[in-house]
Amino acid sequence: MPERKTRSRRADGEGESPTGPEEDGFHPLVYGSRVMEDRVRLADMAAKTDSSVLVTGESGVGKELFAERIHLRSRRRSAPFVRVNCAAIPAGLLESELFGHVKGAFTGATGSRKGRFEAADGGTVFLDEIGDLPAALQSKLLRVLQEKTFEKVGSDKTVSVDVRILAATNRDIGAMVGKGEFRGDLYYRLNVLPLEIPPLRRRPEDIPELARFFLSRFAKASGRNFTGFSRDALAAMLSHPWPGNVRELGNRVERACAIAEGERIGRGDLLLGDDRGDSREPEGSLKAALAAFKSGFIRAALEENGWNQTETARSLGIQRTYLSRLVRELDITRE
Repeated sequence: MPERKTRSRRADGEGESPTGPEEDGFHPLVYGSRVMEDRVRLADMAAKTDSSVLVTGESGVGKELFAERIHLRSRRRSAPFVRVNCAAIPAGLLESELFGHVKGAFTGATGSRKGRFEAADGGTVFLDEIGDLPAALQSKLLRVLQEKTFEKVGSDKTVSVDVRILAATNRDIGAMVGKGEFRGDLYYRLNVLPLEIPPLRRRPEDIPELARFFLSRFAKASGRNFTGFSRDALAAMLSHPWPGNVRELGNRVERACAIAEGERIGRGDLLLGDDRGDSREPEGSLKAALAAFKSGFIRAALEENGWNQTETARSLGIQRTYLSRLVRELDITRE
């Protein structure tokens, strides 16, 4: 088995730093689970090619972070990485945003303008929420994928670009194709290398790692010093279904940093309440969830006792030898 990653990783995979990537405009990819290790390996394999990648997964799982990693580990790493949220731009303006326009193309077009594809020449275009791309633009995007050419709005002059396209969606594009809501030929061109990112509830081992990362980030931003999370807080985070995934976890920790009165984040600071949501465990995840819960619980106890195993064992009501064995089996290390 490959070595498990238990620290924040740069999106480009170079070193371990919770803040370095943000200085470059990118964010760290934090993970500790084997399932995410597999996804990272797939992303790194995709980075070695120029093929299109379709990143799928629920909202908030970190699809953009994987797109960033693929770009930063590709031959295009020194060229632009241009992001486009297809759901955030009005349909009437999206064509101009993507492909640009010439002077007089429409009311208000007082000059010519480059689009995102032209701006990304030599680099990568990341099309987020691709499932929301209007039908009228799907054929034009297909042409860019096939021929690397397009025309600006209001022009008959062909523009050639050298770009790689990465796309992401939280929708089932295959089902949309079956309903006639998305072009099948475009879907297959985008989905050359599929990369599905699992929701946080299917990778509970990542929760303690992510929580500590967010605590470090938001504590620093607020000028506060926190020693960690209480055992109850970790237990609550591990049992919560996280419908908003990593984004929701980050928001909860940020809020906790703002309202917590003590040096340790408690369960009440997370404002999770008693709402556990859907308590059904996805198939095959129970063992991993239990291991993650046990690891987080023991780590919190060790932190509370200054990593003194004798005192920690006493507080937990177990033998010190048993605690030492659990620490070794669960690979719990002091950071």
